[in-house]
Amino acid sequence: MIIVSSCLAGMKVRYNGTDCLEQGIRQLLDSRQAVAVCPELMGGFSTPREPAEIIGGTGKDVLEGKARVIDRTGNDVTAMYIEGAYAALEQVRSLAATLVVLKENSPSCGSSMIYNGEFAGVRIPGEGVTSALLRQHGIEVISEQQLAARLPELEG
Repeated sequence: MIIVSSCLAGMKVRYNGTDCLEQGIRQLLDSRQAVAVCPELMGGFSTPREPAEIIGGTGKDVLEGKARVIDRTGNDVTAMYIEGAYAALEQVRSLAATLVVLKENSPSCGSSMIYNGEFAGVRIPGEGVTSALLRQHGIEVISEQQLAARLPELEG
């Protein structure tokens, strides 16, 4: 079983009420090879919501208490990101998922890139809170771009 970010499956759950539909992911869901999750909604957020970025580090730093997740209006939303990450971990475990495909650049789901915390559209190397937690538990996390190269083996 594969877990995928809900926004990549075409669900309008992003902070601004949009999706980032990836047809390959939609096909995995339709063939029941994948299940969609949104760690941010699982953490208690609603849609739409203020955009948020990690301030002072990466998702790993957030989990270690060294960085925070702050929304654009200045609210500290760290606890909700951590709660969503743990809810996603439980979903992965309950489904015995072997692969997780998460939306790149997200403060929750980014697997190799996140925004720099200045709300200026600048990306930096790093991972989101959910990606960091899943990896700490030995779960393979990739981005939607990395999935494209693996789709033939997954569909075959």
